[in-house]
Amino acid sequence: MRTLALALFDDERAMVRLDMSEYMEKHTVARLIGAPPGYIGYDDAGQLTEAVRRRPYSVVLFDEIEKAHPDVFNVLLQILDDGRLTDSHGRTVDFRNTVIVMTSNLGSQLIVERQGQDFEKMKATVVGQLRNHFRPEFLNRVDEIVVFHALTKEHLRRIVDLQLGRFAQRLRAQDIELEVAESAKRELAEMGYDPVYGARPLKRVISRMLENPISRMLIAGEVGPGQTPRVGSNKGGFVFSVAGAGRKARGDGGQRTEDGR
Repeated sequence: MRTLALALFDDERAMVRLDMSEYMEKHTVARLIGAPPGYIGYDDAGQLTEAVRRRPYSVVLFDEIEKAHPDVFNVLLQILDDGRLTDSHGRTVDFRNTVIVMTSNLGSQLIVERQGQDFEKMKATVVGQLRNHFRPEFLNRVDEIVVFHALTKEHLRRIVDLQLGRFAQRLRAQDIELEVAESAKRELAEMGYDPVYGARPLKRVISRMLENPISRMLIAGEVGPGQTPRVGSNKGGFVFSVAGAGRKARGDGGQRTEDGR
């Protein structure tokens, strides 16, 4: 979503994210536009309306929309219909310059089970599940339904490069260059592969098995400006060394533990 915000509004911060698992109860719906007069929290601005009022050009993400309470969809219908929403203080917030994106895990298991089969048939089945779950008047106001393929191991390899690129950029700001062997990248992709949960486990694996050990090396003074930490793999673990340091430093990544200790 940050990439979409950057492409549309030239600013990856132009994004409002709302986790719909926090709006499963009827009383939580009021948090979107603010509590009614006389109720606790009336002085607090609505989490949705205030965010868009402050940043009217933005991507608004409703994450895992299927978890939302049915009353949330009454709010969404007004946004999708009129392009505006009135908060509890009577202020009208303009949504005409926002892009509304909703994600859902409905049909995710089906996508995994039918991976490699006819995509159009699979998509039609997934859309059928959406129609069984959501009200017709809501779906009729959605411009496009996009069904994604399940991530493959090759996709994970590319995501590994992207994640490592961001970490390398942070190190480069300290005049430190990062080198990761292809074997280590393959091991990271293998450990982070989960067709159901996508790339989220991969991010945690990279943080635990690579970023944390290198951060500890930085704190311990084992690597510094002008040096290059190198990451390789060995028997299912990771070996860390520092180019030009004249010594080999071992991180904790060589052990497959849940907390990286």
